[in-house]
Amino acid sequence: MRRATFKAKVAAAGAALALAAGMSGPAVAQDAAAGRAKAAACAVCHGPLGLSTAPDAPNLAAQPAMYLATQLRAYRSGARKHEVMAVIARPLSDEDIQNLAAWYASIKLEATAP
Repeated sequence: MRRATFKAKVAAAGAALALAAGMSGPAVAQDAAAGRAKAAACAVCHGPLGLSTAPDAPNLAAQPAMYLATQLRAYRSGARKHEVMAVIARPLSDEDIQNLAAWYASIKLEATAP
């Protein structure tokens, strides 16, 4: 019984997280090609393939789409503060955010141990 309760809590938390991120399932637009086109402004700091060219900008390539979408929404709403990102994210629609997240998440990276 204890295990079933834990699984139910994990499932509920996942559903709540998806709803909080504004995702409603497969019906949400996720067009990586449209995201790539929209990412031209992002390339100035984050590089054309999501590998940062600025020392204070994170790499976006291969980040989970849910994480990227959540962060962009937080910048757009002002919940997450950054002078440049606030200006960049403010005009983004939900569809733009989903497409940008899909683009960066679709980029494959390979990590090798030293």
